[in-house]
Amino acid sequence: MVGYKLTLILMELDTATQQHFLNGLLKGNRLLCSSIVIDLIKNNVSLKDIYEELIKKSLYEVGELWEFNKISVATEHLASAIAESILNEHYLLVASHKKINKTVLLACIENEHHQIGVKMIGDIFEMNGWNTFFLGSNTPTSDLIAFAKTIHIDFLAVSLSIYFHLPELEKLIKEFQKEFSDIPILVGGQAFRHGGGELIKKYPNVVYQPNLISTDKFIKTLYNYE
Repeated sequence: MVGYKLTLILMELDTATQQHFLNGLLKGNRLLCSSIVIDLIKNNVSLKDIYEELIKKSLYEVGELWEFNKISVATEHLASAIAESILNEHYLLVASHKKINKTVLLACIENEHHQIGVKMIGDIFEMNGWNTFFLGSNTPTSDLIAFAKTIHIDFLAVSLSIYFHLPELEKLIKEFQKEFSDIPILVGGQAFRHGGGELIKKYPNVVYQPNLISTDKFIKTLYNYE
């Protein structure tokens, strides 16, 4: 019965609930958006599913509306700010009490100002017990590398939403691998809906994951802890 109930809830995330949440983002109704997430958590929907099926899908829709000039930059920024505030509200549910001795460095590439996707990826790593260092949006490659040298990291995760920023991603990969050839790089983001697979294949030790659920499964396979 519980499994059936959760299936129905997740179906709702694809229809009415998602549309309700999206409308709340576009209208700047933070209270509504927050209450939707709280209700889902109370109904035992996992944060991973909420991230993937509700927040990510809604933000992708917001991005497409902006791309086709159906909403303003101000509305897009407002929606993003509300979504990020909701992530912050539930951080205590993200932090795992069972830590492993692994660290991931997370950032957006240069000129990429959409940081929520990689922030959610950081939360997925934390749910799996990793230590995270989140550098945020528009991180210069030279500064990222300089910071990486001050700590021990096991993985780098980067995100981009704009397809035309792929050259900046390639620049980062090249420069990073000169200094850290043995550290894998995880990449993802909305930009890859338009291509970019051939670029990833050019470089060893670079992994693309299309969504948060696949990323979670990938993390769990890294060191065989489930």
